[in-house]
Amino acid sequence: MLHPRNPHRERYNFKQLIETNPALKPFVRPNAFGDESIDFSNPAAVLMLNKSLLKHFYKIDFWEIPDGYLCPPIPGRADYIHNMADLLSENNSGKIPVGEKIKCLDIGVGSNCIYPIIGVKEYGWTFVGSDIDPISIENANKIIAQNAHLKDKVKCILQTNKMDVFNGIITANDFYDITICNPPFHGSQQEAQANNLRKIKNLGTQKNEKPALNFGGKQTELWCFGGEEGFIKNMIKQSTAFATHCLWFTTLVSKQENLKGIYFALKKANATAVKTLSMGQGNKTSRVVAWTFLTNEQQIEWAKKWG
Repeated sequence: MLHPRNPHRERYNFKQLIETNPALKPFVRPNAFGDESIDFSNPAAVLMLNKSLLKHFYKIDFWEIPDGYLCPPIPGRADYIHNMADLLSENNSGKIPVGEKIKCLDIGVGSNCIYPIIGVKEYGWTFVGSDIDPISIENANKIIAQNAHLKDKVKCILQTNKMDVFNGIITANDFYDITICNPPFHGSQQEAQANNLRKIKNLGTQKNEKPALNFGGKQTELWCFGGEEGFIKNMIKQSTAFATHCLWFTTLVSKQENLKGIYFALKKANATAVKTLSMGQGNKTSRVVAWTFLTNEQQIEWAKKWG
């Protein structure tokens, strides 16, 4: 179900990944079906798998995240970027625009800096990442500094006002071709912990295990008041003030039941076009909702600068 250009469509080739990163080898063992795998309930194993994938597919030599911060599943993150490339191609006569002239804003870049890493490698785009967590910004900038091909393509900025999404990040002279966001999923810490426990149980670990979860995550990464729908509605409302500063605003929407409220908010905000792009990985389905305030004529003029 992954995007056709996603390099993670097939099973992980552990032999290949171990050749790229020998440190992965101690974590690889046969699963219940006799196939090579890792223990996905082991945070150290998941972290090492991510390091191997990033080194093999995205030429990332240094990638560390602070203890307890989100260790993202890379295939799904890559799908978002590839779908955004398709979205931009619709304004470019079906041709995907590549190179540093394409400017992207990652709302909630996180300590892992994963979307810019993928977008730079796959399409050569430039990124600004924002986050309300100082540790996330510090670590993301450390990743950028330690990987030469990211230095001139990515910068990360602290959002000092936790209530703002775009204000304080987008200036009067900034224009973005696309914004991306993986919003907090849950509406409370209790909800996030309960979901973590369900995932741990599904992974076959002990019921009394602490709710650390293999992918981790701090409060700002996992939950906010109002949950996913509340966060996105606030983003839509605030995006109206920057209507002419961005071609496409987009966000991941994990819960299908949130779409009705999101569509209503977009109608209220007078978005001129709204698109929903479906994504899937295994048994999980999600989607990206994209909106613009530009007319068709304005979109055509915008894309002319891509050459």
